[in-house]
Formats: sequence, C-alpha cells, structure tokens
Amino acid sequence: MGYRLLGEMSWLDAFLNAAMILGGMGPVNELKSSAAKVLCRLLCALFGMVFLVAVGVLAAPVLHRLLHHFHLEEAARSAAKGRKEQ
Repeated sequence: MGYRLLGEMSWLDAFLNAAMILGGMGPVNELKSSAAKVLCRLLCALFGMVFLVAVGVLAAPVLHRLLHHFHLEEAARSAAKGRKEQ
C-alpha cells in the first residue's frame, strides 16, 4: 500500500518493489518522492531485523546442542571449582 500511495505506482509495480525489498534485492522502479524513499529505507531496515532475528532463533538450538556436545559448560564449572579450591 505504501508504494501504491506514496510512490504513485501501479499495483503490479508496487507489489514487485515490495517483493524485491523483502527478498533483499532492493527497489526495481525509480522512487521519485521523498516519502517513497523513506518508506523503502524503513522496509529494508525492518526486513533486515526480521531476518537477523529469524536466523538467531533458528541457530540457537544448534549452538546450544554444540555446547552440550563439547561439554563446555561442565569444563567451565570444573575450572571455576578448581580455582576456588586453590
């Protein structure tokens, strides 16, 4: 809707631009108004943050499992316990 109203684009061009920004490719058509340019930058920032959060959520269980596999938590505890006893 933002590209349609602020960018004064046809429905097809507005949908194409939104899809390209969501995919990380950037806008296709030239943005003439300042409002459309601001909208484009805000959408890029929003979709970038959504992507980073999604990667973090998907990677967290894998990293957690790797820590358990290498017993890094237990090694850190035993090293700390050894330092306290000295």
